[in-house]
Amino acid sequence: MPAEASAKPSRSWTTISALRAVSLEAWNRGHLLRELLEPSGAYPRRRPLKRPTAAALRSDYAAARAWAAELFAATGPFTLETAEVGRTTIGSNLLPAAAVFETVEDEIAFVGKSKDAARFRGFSEELSALEPAFRVWAQRRPLQLLELGGDALTAARVSLWLRDNPDPGVYVRQLSLPGVHTKFIENHRKVIDELAGELRADPALPADAAAGTAAGTAAEDVLPDMAAEPGSLLGQAPARTPAARFAARHGFLHPPELVRFRALDPELPLLGDARDLTLTAEAFSTLNLPVQTVIVTENLVNFLALPDHPGTLAVYGGGYGFSALRDAGWLRDCEIRYWGDLDTHGFRILDQLRAVHPHVVSALMDEATLLAHREAWGSEPTPSRAALSRLTTEESALYAALGSDQFGQSVRLEQELIRWDWALERLEPGGRRR
Repeated sequence: MPAEASAKPSRSWTTISALRAVSLEAWNRGHLLRELLEPSGAYPRRRPLKRPTAAALRSDYAAARAWAAELFAATGPFTLETAEVGRTTIGSNLLPAAAVFETVEDEIAFVGKSKDAARFRGFSEELSALEPAFRVWAQRRPLQLLELGGDALTAARVSLWLRDNPDPGVYVRQLSLPGVHTKFIENHRKVIDELAGELRADPALPADAAAGTAAGTAAEDVLPDMAAEPGSLLGQAPARTPAARFAARHGFLHPPELVRFRALDPELPLLGDARDLTLTAEAFSTLNLPVQTVIVTENLVNFLALPDHPGTLAVYGGGYGFSALRDAGWLRDCEIRYWGDLDTHGFRILDQLRAVHPHVVSALMDEATLLAHREAWGSEPTPSRAALSRLTTEESALYAALGSDQFGQSVRLEQELIRWDWALERLEPGGRRR
């Protein structure tokens, strides 16, 4: 045996800390809690150990001996299997080959999670007592149940109420359940939807009750993938916010969508001397104003600063939420100019707006404006990769250039950073476009 042999174990051999890391990963993935709730027959469970080969014993016997000694001396809720190594080379050596946990409780104890496991078991039993179908959710979301604790039980009671009160026709604020208020609903919409989904999946649930809960199980509070949607958000129901979509799924009332607009023409008849008004989208759709031009901008300061101009209306938009303009048919007789951010999502919103109003023209969304404001460039966090079919040739080229980082990494120019004199010159009817 070489005298200079190191006693430090090789990094490739499984140490006690590495074994614990394997078990902890199983915990973090929810595997151990699922096994606790619904045993699969996986226990006794054998966790293989990476161990020295015969060649390693021959070249670094001291390190291998130290590694084995650490495992043999370890105390824990497992037993060690051994394997014979090196019989034909340096002589027979019994080395640890696997750690065997008799029960899932043993492995949970090994990672120091016994108290958490007991809490999980208690919460899952309480959920099942409320409704046996909820056990499926606990099995699927064990770590979330552990994190939510009593809030999961409250969310379950809300989902049961939704089952028993289909299409309630009231505001969420009016839901009278102990411990339930608007903020609770806002913070737990996804969990409530998932638990309601388990009730719909329950074959014992009456068909009329199943139909009365959310019409569709998509509970994620995110905007749909525009590229995957036919048409446009503008052609969908105006439930574009998470709260509005939740209300629509479960038959709650929800405050109507609002449209804010300004008359840039002092002579435009609105409401007395008022020039800055906010109406419901439904009321906005019924207007028939004598305007020739409508400027849509997403930036509030731009909206407020636009100067007077005969026959012109300014509309304050909201990104992808232009569904408020969906039913305003009178806009088809107006020139509509959309001024958005000069980035990929700005072009995507423009593309969506044209799904309902194909005659929309872009304003200040051109390469000349982009290049004239290099000092104001920022970075777009998540550029759009969607295929857009409603852009002009020039717009498509700029969208592609931004998406391919032709000007730099994820370049964007926010509309409020464009010099005001530059903007006014190009917003004038017949003004410069380049």
